Amino acid sequence: MEDITQRQTDILKVIIKEYTETGEPVGSEILEKKYKLGVSPATIRNEMVLLAKNGYIKKAHFSSGRVPSAKGFRFYINKIMKEKEMSTADEVAYKNSVWDERGERHKLLAQATKVLAHRTGLVSVAATNGGDMYYSGVANLLSIHEFIDRELEKYLFERLDEIGYWERILERMGKLDGEIYYLLGDDDLRDPMYESCASVFCEFETDKIKGIIGVVGPKRMNYDTVSPQLKFFSSLLQDIIKTQNS
Repeated sequence: MEDITQRQTDILKVIIKEYTETGEPVGSEILEKKYKLGVSPATIRNEMVLLAKNGYIKKAHFSSGRVPSAKGFRFYINKIMKEKEMSTADEVAYKNSVWDERGERHKLLAQATKVLAHRTGLVSVAATNGGDMYYSGVANLLSIHEFIDRELEKYLFERLDEIGYWERILERMGKLDGEIYYLLGDDDLRDPMYESCASVFCEFETDKIKGIIGVVGPKRMNYDTVSPQLKFFSSLLQDIIKTQNS
């Protein structure tokens, strides 16, 4: 049984919306002025206290506002979020962007990470059980204010140089039976990078190879648009790899 009421769910939803859009801690006064929640300011404050007590939001450093926790984001993804459907034009664009590299797996996956980074504005990563790794989009970090933190940059760059790290994620995904995998910092992969970051991965698998492709970005990324893109793209890559000879 969830320790959250419908009213608290509604408040959490707008906290996540506001935080995703602004990147700033959210206070009750913003929610009262900007969103029609149908309750008094005092009620909003009280409900935020309970959301914090139950671990869905947490206090931000140097601010009186609150930000969603890993638990809050995971509840949002699993219970609230509605994925945005990809348009046919977007699906065709993804397919066309890698079609010229369909004959060779290494070129295909290298191009795929470039395309994914460009279309999401995040860092994209692909890894296979053959020990290959590809990433793209590091320059995208310049426009994401979470990565002003040099320690966070350092953690990410260290991970991008460590194939074994992504192979462990690939092993974990094997237990999910093809489901999308959200790394939000509340699992047992204890990594300080996930204090502010999140990753979303999908798996592709044929009788020749198994791998993952996904993105790393701020915890406030637009999961409702990123997730369907990853599902489609990983499925497309899997279908293309099945036709390859090597």
